Amino acid sequence: MANEPLLILGTHNAKKGHELVELLESLPLHICTLADCDKALHVVEDGGSFDENAAKKACQQAVHLKAWVLGEDSGLCVDALDGRPGIYSARFAGDKASDPENNQLLLERMADVSTDGRRAHYVCHAVLSDPEGNIRAEATGKCFGVIRREESGTHGFGYDPLFEIREYHRTFGELGPQLKSAISHRARSISQLIPQIRDLLFQGCWVTE
Repeated sequence: MANEPLLILGTHNAKKGHELVELLESLPLHICTLADCDKALHVVEDGGSFDENAAKKACQQAVHLKAWVLGEDSGLCVDALDGRPGIYSARFAGDKASDPENNQLLLERMADVSTDGRRAHYVCHAVLSDPEGNIRAEATGKCFGVIRREESGTHGFGYDPLFEIREYHRTFGELGPQLKSAISHRARSISQLIPQIRDLLFQGCWVTE
């Protein structure tokens, strides 16, 4: 609704934006992404951790747009690769790498890794900044699984066709959006963030122009 407080999601990624909008739909907010903002800032993700990158995306964009911004940084951490690709997940195979290229490189790097050594986890750190660039809420979510030897499933994005949830014996690519929205790293992070956002709204902190 037009009269609801505005929250801008600090991402241009359409699939990620769609996931976040669905996870936040219970809140009385008007939500849009950077794709809807003509004057969005290009934030350089040069932080050394998910926390630092998420804070940069939220705070720098919030000051620039003079709005409340939710920034998040997420990625895949593989035990056998000493936590890589980690914060470089989106550009594992290069700065302009596609999801298939990143997935192919991951499979190549793990070609000789045994079944028992293919443990991995997704991480999502989310940060909410007010228009002055102050962090007002943040949360981290993780989801644990294993890396398949080949892609399976067409749902999701990123490494989802390779990331198997052991309890279901299915990849995120096979499980589909409904279950992913309940158990993913992003879902777990946002579920912790929602009560913090509700408190800010209840306290009247969400000032809009």
